[in-house]
Amino acid sequence: MDFTTRLQEIANAMWMPVIGLAIVMGLYFTIRTKVLQIRLFPQMLRELKGDGSTAPGGLTPFQALALTIGNRVGVGNIAGVATAVGWGGPGALFWMGVMAFCGGATAFIESTLAQIFKERIDSELKGGVPYYLYKVFQKRWLGMIAAVIALILYTLLAPGIQSNSIAVSVEYAFGIPGWVTGLVVTAVLGIIIWGGRERIVRVVNIIVPIMAVGYIGGAIIVLLVNVTELPAAIGLIISSAFGADQVFGGIVGAAISWGVRRALFSNVAGVGEGTYAAGAAEVSHPAKQGLVQTFSIYIDTLTVCMLTGLMMVVTGQYNVITEDGRELLVNLPGIEPGTNFTQAAVDTVATGFGSPFIAISVAMFAITTIVAFYFIADTNLSFIVGEGDRVYIRILECALLAVCFISCVVDAGAVWAVGDMGYATLGVINFLALIALSGIALKTLKDFDAQRKQGLNPVFDPVKLGIKHANFWEEAHAEAAVTSRASDPSRTSDSSGTTTLSDTDPKDGTP
Repeated sequence: MDFTTRLQEIANAMWMPVIGLAIVMGLYFTIRTKVLQIRLFPQMLRELKGDGSTAPGGLTPFQALALTIGNRVGVGNIAGVATAVGWGGPGALFWMGVMAFCGGATAFIESTLAQIFKERIDSELKGGVPYYLYKVFQKRWLGMIAAVIALILYTLLAPGIQSNSIAVSVEYAFGIPGWVTGLVVTAVLGIIIWGGRERIVRVVNIIVPIMAVGYIGGAIIVLLVNVTELPAAIGLIISSAFGADQVFGGIVGAAISWGVRRALFSNVAGVGEGTYAAGAAEVSHPAKQGLVQTFSIYIDTLTVCMLTGLMMVVTGQYNVITEDGRELLVNLPGIEPGTNFTQAAVDTVATGFGSPFIAISVAMFAITTIVAFYFIADTNLSFIVGEGDRVYIRILECALLAVCFISCVVDAGAVWAVGDMGYATLGVINFLALIALSGIALKTLKDFDAQRKQGLNPVFDPVKLGIKHANFWEEAHAEAAVTSRASDPSRTSDSSGTTTLSDTDPKDGTP
């Protein structure tokens, strides 16, 4: 057994508890939130515009969404979907969709927690898994464990998957060697991340809409050309998912496993990846950003991933090989599951166009993802060593850029396996944290719903809800109360510190 195969076996074993937790917790949160994925979908769209102006150091809800999509929509939406179909059959797409739907509720819980326990550090808003672990349990070492694992993952492990996929797709499309691609990718990333947080947000805000619209548009064209085959493709996906298909009936377990696994790898709902952008957003109520983060799952998995999978199935450009090596279907001899499946699918509509189109799409997806990874790594580094010492930041930047270059010239299987191990480790930690802390997020959602029913623009008061250690919100609420009393003598404060109006406009949500 070679080294890469051994790494893949370890990664597979590590993912089993994560898959179980993701399914159970996704269903549980869907029930406890009263299916907010459907119930509050119109509200998600309304929250994208935010509450107005944003103070320096904070992100608007849309900026946070773009940053989240930047890290969610990556090579997992192309290469990851191909591996799911290649090893789990077309039925894996169905289970990806199911997991994405349930994952929307999980994303809400973790992102709302990130908002509740965020901090303003040196004028910048920061939050995420380490922050809410530390704040709730008041044990810094718990946050440190999560921060160190996340720092290693998003600096040394995950970026390699993205850059390796760029190199593979570019070499397939243009014949350019991996080391050349590595130099270009490293240079581009260096220019972006050395420009600081403002440049990162600006670049992501520009690239993400362009890449999403461009890729979705291309996928829709492929499906329209093959529209007569679409019903049969959808039927194959559903029948394969439940073992009813003659060819893929024996790999239902693999379909579920790979569908859930690649959905998680793509949208990382429950792993905590989206919490860092969520914690940096400026809103009047944490549930608002939780809903925005839920919406990002729709864009990532239920749109981009599903379109990718449908392109492959409807054109027949995929292979299915079981984990023990049995070939169930071979339409592309000698082609391993990956970006090449999608490139071949687009080529059926426009010969010679598929490879460049997918290579460019992968490059855009991967670069924005790596940039978002840097944002996450920087946030975790700040939690570990504090702010102000730029030496640590420079080490982080150099390490990430070195990994991106090296990963362009090494074996793809090893890169994916090591990245999977990192995600599995962080996933277990965060899912366990969500089990313990979900009650806080659910209480916050209940408050959000209650204020909306009163016709108010929801405003968060942690003291009123009995939520402790939400320092940012406690200070913000206290400042707002002082300002209100100074500007309007008719305002009074109740015993809890909540400011009220003697004559309240029911449509005015301002405290």
